Amino acid sequence: MTATLIWILVALVVIGLYLSWTAGRLDRLHARIDAARAALDAQLLRRASVAQELATSGVLDPAASIVLYEAAHAARQAVEEQREVAESELSQALRAVFGEVQQVEAVREAPGGEEAAEELAQAVRRVPMARRFHNDAVRAARALRRHRKVRWFRLAGHAPFPLAFEMDDEPPTALADRAA
Repeated sequence: MTATLIWILVALVVIGLYLSWTAGRLDRLHARIDAARAALDAQLLRRASVAQELATSGVLDPAASIVLYEAAHAARQAVEEQREVAESELSQALRAVFGEVQQVEAVREAPGGEEAAEELAQAVRRVPMARRFHNDAVRAARALRRHRKVRWFRLAGHAPFPLAFEMDDEPPTALADRAA
């Protein structure tokens, strides 16, 4: 009788340790998502800021300046529910303005344009990487949260279900070639 009770207690302790380890792993994944989202937000803000600065610098033609400024401003001011759409529109505006190598070269030849073009090239290159890191963390957390043991024992607590950040982040070809 006592041997059975000891084995039951040992089994309960092992199960408890396993569930605790799983909850800790899930917590670390959620922390990784938060850090990756902060990095993504920083890169998106940097890209929009550089684009807005370039649009107001006077090195672009007026039509391109207006298109780029409005898209960058909308991306910076977008509420969370509209953020993916606004960032996608900024990507499209960047491709429209910097789709040709001649436009990038014209910006580079303007006073202060070399630094601005280089900074924008770096920003558009870093956004897809930051988004990929974020979405990879989300994918890992979702996979763990789908397990029965996580759902049955409510190991995720009250943490919201992680959502991927889906946007058009394809950089303009002319800028991407220069950033590589």
